[in-house]
Amino acid sequence: MGNTGYVRNREAEFSRKNVPIRELVAEIELTIKVVQKTLSELKEDVLQKKYPIDVFGYEVTTEFFLTHLTTHLTYHLGQINYHRRLIENS
Repeated sequence: MGNTGYVRNREAEFSRKNVPIRELVAEIELTIKVVQKTLSELKEDVLQKKYPIDVFGYEVTTEFFLTHLTTHLTYHLGQINYHRRLIENS
C-alpha cells in the first residue's frame, strides 16, 4: 500500500524466538513511522477501490481492509494486556 518494499514472512512471525528487546522495539518504531507515512499519503479515492490482495476469499475495499486491520490490532493489544496482567500478578 505504501510502496515500502515490505514482504510479509508469516512463518517467521510465528517461529522467531528470543528476539532481543532492542530489536523488537526498533521494529515497532519503524512500523509506526511507515504506517504514519503511508496513511498520511493515502488518497481518499483509494479507500473505495478494491484491495489488491485477496485476503478473505472475496473482494473487499481498501477502506474495509484498513478497518479490519484496526480491529485485528485491537484484538492483539487485548491479548498483550491479558498476558501483562498474568506476569504482573505472578
